[in-house]
Amino acid sequence: MSPFAIPNYRAFWAAKFASTVAGLMLVIVIGWQVYALARETMSTRDAAFLLGMIGLAQFLPLFVLTLPVGYIADRVDRRYLARGAVALELVCASVLGVLALNDAVTLPALFVVAVLLGVGRAFAGPSLSALAPNLVPRDMLPTAIAWNSIGWQAGAVIGPPLGAFLFAAAPAAPYLTAAVLFAVALTGLFLITPVPRPVPSDLSPLQSTIEGLSYVRRNRIVLGAITLDLFAVLLGGATAMLPVFARDVLHVGVEGLGPLRAAPAAGAALTALWLTRRPLQRHVGNTMFACVGLFGLATIVFGFSRNLMLSLGCLAVLGAADMISVYVRSSLIQLHTPDSMRGRVSAVSMLFISASNELGEFESGLTAAWFGPVNAVIYGGIAAVLVTITWALLFPELRKADRFVAPENRV
Repeated sequence: MSPFAIPNYRAFWAAKFASTVAGLMLVIVIGWQVYALARETMSTRDAAFLLGMIGLAQFLPLFVLTLPVGYIADRVDRRYLARGAVALELVCASVLGVLALNDAVTLPALFVVAVLLGVGRAFAGPSLSALAPNLVPRDMLPTAIAWNSIGWQAGAVIGPPLGAFLFAAAPAAPYLTAAVLFAVALTGLFLITPVPRPVPSDLSPLQSTIEGLSYVRRNRIVLGAITLDLFAVLLGGATAMLPVFARDVLHVGVEGLGPLRAAPAAGAALTALWLTRRPLQRHVGNTMFACVGLFGLATIVFGFSRNLMLSLGCLAVLGAADMISVYVRSSLIQLHTPDSMRGRVSAVSMLFISASNELGEFESGLTAAWFGPVNAVIYGGIAAVLVTITWALLFPELRKADRFVAPENRV
């Protein structure tokens, strides 16, 4: 049976897809506006550093709030947290739309909204991640995760080009469109009926949070999977520098930025669709390590490329490799985590993912200021390959993971 036979999952998937398109429209347009406004008075390296600071602005609220939200997600209805987070994102998009209509968008305004979006993501990430396994039977979970990834990647294919196209037509258009999509997502979340909730722990908030961290530390498969993504993407991420490459390296402007930002998602979406038809059966751990290494290699080639088509191809390969890594990592983490701890473990996972993404943007901006944007991307790809080799040696349990089987069902 398909997960879409379940009404709650259909509403969840539609809500997540709409919010993904909206969120990535905001990412592409905010990044472009920050870099464009900065380049009016700054050099390429200084503007690239400011672009990285946007990532830091989004990471700080995630760093502060994600673990407490994980505790809350194990005690209250996860639907309420998700609805509140999407409502905040709706407000952020609407405010930027009004500012753009009045030609009043400034760097301080963009940074304030980036912080608020970080707050929204801090609540949305753990609540949605912990909610998803409650919507389908456990044996359907890997397929549902693949479909979740398809929704995210399809949104990532549509969102950036749509945002760039709308921005070229009218600066307010992408913000107002994102607000409408967030409203659609909020409606979908309200359609999800009550789902089973875990029995809340009797531990204090601090003890409960420590328990979640301790579980991640003790479970070598969960720890290895989470930290591999953290360091590989933190060091090897190239997407933060795409506005720089579009404007000053490949010289394709905002019109070319949309396809560049969408290329990784296109590769990932096609791979996720393949995984729904041909899910991985064996050697899942080694497959994940191989794909993270390929992610690093594709990043290196992208850094050297001066041809738009080659750059698009590298980004598509990078996205496909990352998709398989995400698929394996998400399945292993969910299957190896009891439902009573999913909120806290999901929060730890989201914190690490946010560190690899938003803090990775700051790291990219910092290294771009030191070495230049191109060298920063190349060195990051090399570092991702080295991390892959190191983690394969440090976590043999993860390397030897063979199938998607929950520990209690393993024969």
